[in-house]
Amino acid sequence: MKSDRSMIHPLYFRTGISSPVHSVLQKAEDRKEKNIITATGHDPESTAEDEFQEKFKFNLMKKFQCLNGLMLKQENRTLLNEIHTELYITEGDSGDVNKEHEVKQIEAASRRNPTEDTPIKCSDIFKPLPEQDKAIRRNLKKLLSEQDEEPIRNVLTKGVAGIGKTVSVQKFVLDWAEGKTNQEVHLIFPLPFRELNLVKEQKLSLVELLHVFFKEMKEMDISRLEKVLFIFDGLDECRFPLDFQKTVRVCDVSESAPVHVLLINLIKGNLLPSALIWITSRPAAADQIPPECVHRVTEVRGFNDPQKEEYFRKRISDQNIANKIIKHLKSLRSLYIMCHIPVFCWISTAVLERMLGEAES
Repeated sequence: MKSDRSMIHPLYFRTGISSPVHSVLQKAEDRKEKNIITATGHDPESTAEDEFQEKFKFNLMKKFQCLNGLMLKQENRTLLNEIHTELYITEGDSGDVNKEHEVKQIEAASRRNPTEDTPIKCSDIFKPLPEQDKAIRRNLKKLLSEQDEEPIRNVLTKGVAGIGKTVSVQKFVLDWAEGKTNQEVHLIFPLPFRELNLVKEQKLSLVELLHVFFKEMKEMDISRLEKVLFIFDGLDECRFPLDFQKTVRVCDVSESAPVHVLLINLIKGNLLPSALIWITSRPAAADQIPPECVHRVTEVRGFNDPQKEEYFRKRISDQNIANKIIKHLKSLRSLYIMCHIPVFCWISTAVLERMLGEAES
C-alpha cells in the first residue's frame, strides 16, 4: 500500500500550519501591512510588481505541486516534493540522435563512462558551470559590454520518451514558485507545445498569448520586467511549422502574428531580448531549432543506479516490499537497464507492488 503521505492535503491557513503555499500568501500579506505602516519611502510600482509576483507564484504552485500526466491520474494524487528524485542530467549532446532505437540509446547510456560526462543540475541550466565560470567571465570582458545579457539565454534539453523532461520542468517551476531557486527570474511562463497547438490557428500578440494561458497577466505589463523565462516543453509534440529562415521579424509585444511567428521571434531574441528560453524535446525533433539559436544543450539521462533505488524507496512506503522489488529488478538485467527511464520505474512499481501484495495476502 502507498503511504498516506503522498495524498494531497487540503490547504488550511490556520496559525501554526506552515506550507509553501501558505508562505507565499503570508509574504504578500506582510508586504501589504508593511506598506500601510510606512507610507513613505516605498516605490508603489515596485510594490505592485512584488505583490503580483507572489500571486503568480501562488497560482503556479497550486498547478505544479502534484504530479501531472495521464499515468498519474489516481484518486489520491501524489505530491511532487514527496517522491521527486534528482535525475542525471549532463551538459552537451551525446550524439545518439537518430542513430538507434530509443531503448538502445538507454542501454548504450548505461554503459557510458560517467567520467566522460559533465553533470549539471536542472536548476542550474542557465548558469555557467563552476569550471567554466572564470573563462566565461574573462571572455565576456572582451566580447560583451556591461549592458549585455548573460551568454546562456536559450537552453535546449533533449531526452527520450518518459525520461523525465516534463517532470523536470514541473520541479524547476515549483522550486522557483516556492522561493528555493532561480529567484533572479521575475516570472516563469510554462507553455507546453501540447497547449500551444490549441491556438495555432489564431493570430495573437505576445501579450494576448500570455493572457490566454495566464489570466492574471492582464494586470502586468510584461515589457517592464527585466528577466522572464519561457518554457516550451515537448517540441516533438509541436503541430505547427517552425521556419526560422522565412519568418517575418516581430519586435513589439503588442503586434499580432501567428503563434509560430511569435515563438520563433522569442527564440531568436527579437521579442523580449532579455527573456530566457528553455525548450525540451525528444532527440529526433530537436534539430528543428537552429544551432545558432541554442546557447546550451543538456540531456536528461534518467536515473543512474543509486537514483533508481532512491526512487523505489520514496515511491514504496513498505521498505520490505521495496527491497524485494529492487532485488527482483536487479536480477533481470534488461529490466534494470530500462529503469533508467523514470516512467518505466513507475510502471514496474505499480505492477510489482500489486503482485507482491497479492502473493502475501
